Amino acid sequence: MVTALYMERENRDTISDAYDTALVQYDRAVSHLDIAADVVEYMRYPRRELTVNFPVRRDTGELEMFTGYRVHHSTVLGPSKGGLRYSLHVDINEVRALAMWMTWKCALMSLPYGGAKGGVVVDPRSLSQGEAERLTRRYASELIPIISPQGDIPAPDMGTNAQTMSWIMDTYSMTVGYSVPAIVTGKPIGIGGSEGRTVATGRGVIIVMMEALKRHGWSDTANTRLVIQGFGNVGSNAANYAYEQGYKVIAVSDVNGGIYNADGLDIPDVIRYSQEHGTILEYPHAEPVTNDELLVLPCDVLIPAAMEGQITRHNAADVQAAFVIEGANGPTTPEADDILDDRGVIVVPDVLANAGGVVVSYFEWVQDLQSFFWDVDEVFRQLERIMVRGYDITVRSAEEHNVNLRTAAQLAAIKKVAKAIETRGIYP
Repeated sequence: MVTALYMERENRDTISDAYDTALVQYDRAVSHLDIAADVVEYMRYPRRELTVNFPVRRDTGELEMFTGYRVHHSTVLGPSKGGLRYSLHVDINEVRALAMWMTWKCALMSLPYGGAKGGVVVDPRSLSQGEAERLTRRYASELIPIISPQGDIPAPDMGTNAQTMSWIMDTYSMTVGYSVPAIVTGKPIGIGGSEGRTVATGRGVIIVMMEALKRHGWSDTANTRLVIQGFGNVGSNAANYAYEQGYKVIAVSDVNGGIYNADGLDIPDVIRYSQEHGTILEYPHAEPVTNDELLVLPCDVLIPAAMEGQITRHNAADVQAAFVIEGANGPTTPEADDILDDRGVIVVPDVLANAGGVVVSYFEWVQDLQSFFWDVDEVFRQLERIMVRGYDITVRSAEEHNVNLRTAAQLAAIKKVAKAIETRGIYP
């Protein structure tokens, strides 16, 4: 019997959270496949979920309690892989959804991983450096029973970075008594990180965008207008790489709001301004727009690279882009997908478009295990090869099943995971 936690949501007209979105997408995909019902049910469940409540001493000397999560959705194809985010928006359903999407992402990109995700409910901006280190090390110590280079390998995500991964690596290494670089990816290069990892997700988004544009006959690079929501690691690196390739980035935004210049933004200058001021909001060579306005600006390509649930049934009809390239996880709700699909907007889904980060994380993990490191040109060459292969797989799946790219990508991934389950069998 299926427990109430995982029972089919009866009212699919109302998508309440990211996990609802993930399950709707999954249901739509498996409806096109001839997979045994018990295997379909098996893949709906996370394999393992951990919730931890732990104390952290603030700089004032006071103890404060925090809640963290780690979800392993699948380990059928290999160890689970996925980021850790620090955000006040973290909850168990968000983590479940992100872990499921990581399973499909890794399978689509032919990586020997299953999906995982984790996070702590905290505003990282409220933490001093010392508090961030103490929180990270305590959270890492709570994860030690379920993480390992062979079992589950965390990585950075929203609100975390290379320094966060350094603290986790050190905490794990001090616990086992020797250095274990392969326990996390996204580390600084000096302690086993990979060249190209920081820019990998954003670069991968633009590689996939260029492939989509090429295959749809878009060749006028200089006049192709891009709008990018989010100016963190993914959005800023996507904007910078697009700018380097000659595309016209006309609008970007961060958590405080956006900026717009119809003639194109000087992205390196915007990045410098953001680093100096902590925001892009008052950048002098553009006019301000809200994040809501930014999503419906006239453009050719819209790249949502911020949070889940940004394009919804309330604004999808107003999106003016011909292409939506999902730099964030789950930025488009199923209702919005239907609206965009009916309007002929090409949506390149998150499990394909933002897979560059986990691809280069895989490279980093392999380099750590072998103690043999690649130069940045080799990393970028292999990244492009795998991203284009993933796009090819998705297009072939779309043509085979006569579905849109999102469903096609999930179909290809789900088939791979289901085949592995059937081949391995059920233990005992």
